Amino acid sequence: MINQRIFPLLQCPTCRVRPLIVEAGGVRCPRCQTLYPFGDGYLDLMPRGAEFDYVSKYVTDEEQLAAELDYRELAPPLLAAGVRDRTLRRLMRWRKSDVVLDNGCGTAKHAVWNAKYVGLMVGSDPATLFADEAVRTVTLAKADSRMLPFVDGSFDKVFAIDILEHFPLPVIDAYLAETARVLRPGGRMLAFSNTRERSPIQPVIDISRHIGRLFVKAGVYDFEREKLRKSDHIKALETWEDVLAAFERAGLRPVKVVFWNSLFTTFVEHVLMKLGEAIIGRVRGRKAATNLPARVSAGTAREIRARQRMRGYLRKKGPVYYALMAVTLLMELDLWLFGWMRCGSYFILVEKPRG
Repeated sequence: MINQRIFPLLQCPTCRVRPLIVEAGGVRCPRCQTLYPFGDGYLDLMPRGAEFDYVSKYVTDEEQLAAELDYRELAPPLLAAGVRDRTLRRLMRWRKSDVVLDNGCGTAKHAVWNAKYVGLMVGSDPATLFADEAVRTVTLAKADSRMLPFVDGSFDKVFAIDILEHFPLPVIDAYLAETARVLRPGGRMLAFSNTRERSPIQPVIDISRHIGRLFVKAGVYDFEREKLRKSDHIKALETWEDVLAAFERAGLRPVKVVFWNSLFTTFVEHVLMKLGEAIIGRVRGRKAATNLPARVSAGTAREIRARQRMRGYLRKKGPVYYALMAVTLLMELDLWLFGWMRCGSYFILVEKPRG
């Protein structure tokens, strides 16, 4: 769904001219005459002729990843994604008048989950691994965050969930500078990412990791899908000081920080949910995972089968849904109990100064 309210916010990502001319097949730049076409539920606003030193594997390997990531159907916001989403809403304090950008939206799940709280939700990503519900309900743009196709001060709020850890430092600087440019003065951005710093309670957290490794060694489950999803993590912002310095270079002022010391979360992710997926995924049924490449590991296929079945249960909002909501709240306790304790994972809310 492309909301017409997006058109006045657009500028040519190639030559920075505005406004763009809306045509039947897309939007056209009046200066360079580039036509940016309508895709399958999104606008293709990638800059033409630009060459970048860094390109995400989600762009270079998009076709390969499409089947393995099982991205098209969304579950409700539960577990770790639910904690991220609840924290996003709590810190951003949405208003119905807000014009919001999910910058590097991926499947655009957080954009979908929060669209009803704001005036206009826009998702932007250079890869088009958008969930079906996002295509139906969110205004989506295929765009590069280093050359955003939006005019200065277009957005009241911007968020970036699990983005910064993927980029080398020059890309982070370009990403944050462009984000600051499209934020209005007084506008706010929330980022969730992680550094290389260990938690003060890491030895306790690692008990769950050790238990998980024992189950992997026994062949009960594996973490191949997680390795695929995190395989391009760079973590160029290695320390918290690096994080603050990057936002300062972009002219964005910290407002609030919450750290995620994952004591309960690690037990849920490395033991509890992996055991559940292993059990559910071993039961073959009529709706087994389909269209998986032959190279996908048995564990990954089993996990995708489990997630597909669980989404069916969750749509009914019955006992399974409320059980997982209880687990989500347990994971969120990590923020309330240990959010003051510096560690690698963090939520940072920043503001663009008015003056």
